[in-house]
Amino acid sequence: MEGRVTATAPGRARPPRSTKQTLGSIVIGFEFIVVFLAALVAFGLEVVPATVALGGGGALLALMLVTMYLLRYPVGFVLGWTVQLLVFASGLVLPAIFVVGAFFAALWAYCMIAGARIDREKAAAQSAWTTAETQEENP
Repeated sequence: MEGRVTATAPGRARPPRSTKQTLGSIVIGFEFIVVFLAALVAFGLEVVPATVALGGGGALLALMLVTMYLLRYPVGFVLGWTVQLLVFASGLVLPAIFVVGAFFAALWAYCMIAGARIDREKAAAQSAWTTAETQEENP
């Protein structure tokens, strides 16, 4: 297939995403939509000045995008917890966001715990598979 553009340099394969990274991206992605809509509600209800509602909402949305990108590094998970704290704290502006923030924080915690467990189990299974293959080749 001539002329095909690849996403990575030849000979430099990108490691597969972990389950923890994938679940974290999904949670932050859905939370992004909710925060966007909450910022519009805060603006529409005029509970705070427009610059605060849209500026603060925009800054939180930007942090969420950066977090989604950085989930391939350990700092991304720290930022993820920071995002959860900031979304929950947004309940000071719109009290209903306390419920939304608590929901997403619980979902984030569950995904981090379950994702790490699944990744450990996958690594153990891969290790056992590799060991079994090596033993079959060298009896």
